[in-house]
Amino acid sequence: MEQLRNVPFAITICDKDGNVLDMNSKSKDTFKKYGDLIGKSLFDCHPDRASEILRGLLKNHNVNAYTIEKEGLKKLIYQAPWFEENGDFGGYVELSLVLPDQMPHYIRKP
Repeated sequence: MEQLRNVPFAITICDKDGNVLDMNSKSKDTFKKYGDLIGKSLFDCHPDRASEILRGLLKNHNVNAYTIEKEGLKKLIYQAPWFEENGDFGGYVELSLVLPDQMPHYIRKP
């Protein structure tokens, strides 16, 4: 993940039990109030409702995508499962991207 260390969006990766494996610089900055999260459980820094969603994701391996507004910024949160080379479920990767206030939407035709 070295090439993604300093991209302008947060990348957080957890294992199949919800323990943080890696975070890029933006992710570490975003969650700095929790301290160093590498090796820590995501269940320790999420409220009950979010923990319940996380349990379902870890069990069912679904994609979870939504937008939020926090501290005046609109963000896209995209959580997707990742898999080992042998196909075994490995955990989740979360991307958190700040969205501009006005953003064009294009429909591409084949």
